[in-house]
Amino acid sequence: MKPYIWQVRVYYEDTDAGGVVYYASYLKFLERARTEWLRSLGVEQDELVQARNILFAVRSVSIAYKQPARFNDLLAITVEPHALRAASISIRQRITHFHDEAVLLADAEINVVCLQADSFTPLPIPNDLFKEIKSAC
Repeated sequence: MKPYIWQVRVYYEDTDAGGVVYYASYLKFLERARTEWLRSLGVEQDELVQARNILFAVRSVSIAYKQPARFNDLLAITVEPHALRAASISIRQRITHFHDEAVLLADAEINVVCLQADSFTPLPIPNDLFKEIKSAC
């Protein structure tokens, strides 16, 4: 399957004084792309919490910064789930220039776990959600 791709423009607030994207901003870009990926599958995270007492939380992140992104760059952020377990999803994400995806800026591996929203205890991903996510793997 092709990865989900979301684009974002780098704003001044995302950069340091030199106009280079601050390292923590990459994590925000990755999070937003995962949110939009879920939305593209028909999953709204606020509705999961309110209606089903379920949330997804990041358990671990491994990120390699390869090249800097700069103010006003247009970036492409990919979402590629590759391992779906009963209560977690492993996702590979890459950040490239939107118009030149051969230029890898950051490469990340994210592990997301399904939790009960009120207790933060692990919970199996509900079957309907599991099937929807599985179709994207």
